[in-house]
Parts: sequence; structure tokens; C-alpha cells
Amino acid sequence: MLTLISAGIAPGVALLSYFYLKDEYEIEPLSIVLRMFLVGAFFVFPIMFIQYVFHAEGMATSAVTHAFFLSGLLEEFVKWFILYFFIYDHHEFDEPYDGIVYSASVSLGFATLENILYLLANGVEFAMTRALLPVSSHALFAVIMGFYFGKAKFAMKKQRYLFLSFSLPFLLHGTYDFILLTQEKWGYYMVPFMLSLWWFALRKVKQAKGFHNHEGISPAKSQVQ
Repeated sequence: MLTLISAGIAPGVALLSYFYLKDEYEIEPLSIVLRMFLVGAFFVFPIMFIQYVFHAEGMATSAVTHAFFLSGLLEEFVKWFILYFFIYDHHEFDEPYDGIVYSASVSLGFATLENILYLLANGVEFAMTRALLPVSSHALFAVIMGFYFGKAKFAMKKQRYLFLSFSLPFLLHGTYDFILLTQEKWGYYMVPFMLSLWWFALRKVKQAKGFHNHEGISPAKSQVQ
């Protein structure tokens, strides 16, 4: 049991640590990061309940509905909602890269508990696949969401970036699930999809770290001094 739970926790914690330690200007308070991680984990249960009701009532019969509505739209909106109402106006959100840190903490909290529950039900032999696909994909969707939250926080065109912070992760998440649900040999499609997602997300990490006074965006120290 301990091995299984450790295998479920490890990838989420490792990815969160990676993005957390990438913050070169001002490390975020660990207490807030962990709190957001736990909030993300808590929302696994209401989301699972909603998904169960839709399936039980026969309201999610198509792959498109399941992938883009029950997974992409529902899960990414809940994460977006948490970030917008709990973090967006928080005084510790004082540089663009912080959006990525807090988004990753919420998303990986969700992904970690989901991963533990899956491994408890199906066995530890799925741990590697789960780490490489579902947990990693949640982290990468979060990077993209957090990147645009960071731009919205410090740029003039806030509404545009807030829209992108939700719409892009939603579409990417839906596409990810659609591939798994509809393609018999899904690996042929998933490998290039995940490689492209990693490239895009890491590019956003680099861009967020490099923001200074571009399009009205300022780093933390110029904001508080």
C-alpha cells in the first residue's frame, strides 16, 4: 500500500518541485503553494461525482462529449475558477511566473489524488504510464493556463489573456482525451502530441521567466519597489 501511494504521489510532487524551483525572482511561500495543491486535490471528488452522474444518466454517450465536456471543459474550468478567485488578486501573485507556479500547484494536486485513486483501483503496474501521460499532461495544461494568467495580471489586455488562460488548456485537454478515446493505436498520435505539448509548455516557462517590461508586464521587484 505504501509503495502504491508513493508511486501515486511521486510524479506530481516531482513536477511541482521542478516548476516551483524555476522561479528565479522571488520564491513563492511554500504554505500557499501547498494549500493550492490541497485545494486542487479536494476538487477531485466533486468533479468525479459530476462525471459519474452524467455517465449514469446516459448524458455522455459520445467521445466528443466525454473528452471536451466532461474532461476538458469541466476539469479545466474548475482549475481556472480556483486560480481566478483564490490567487489572481493575492498579494503574493506579484510577478508573471507566479501564475505558472500556482496553476501547477492546483492542477498537480488534482492530478496526484486522481493518480492515487487510479492506482489503488488498478494496480501499481500502471504507475509509469500514468506519470508520463495523465499527470504530465495536467502539469503542462497548467503551465499554459498559468502563463496566460501571469500575462493577464500584469498586461493591459487582461480579458484577452484570461480568455486564453482557459480556452487553450480546455482545447488541449479535450484533444488529449479524444485521442485516447477514439484511436485504437493511440500511441502513434499521443507521442507527437505530448512532445509538442512539452515543447510548447517549456517555451512558455522560458517566456514567463524572461518577462520584464514587455507589453506592460513587469517583474516582481519593479512592481513592489
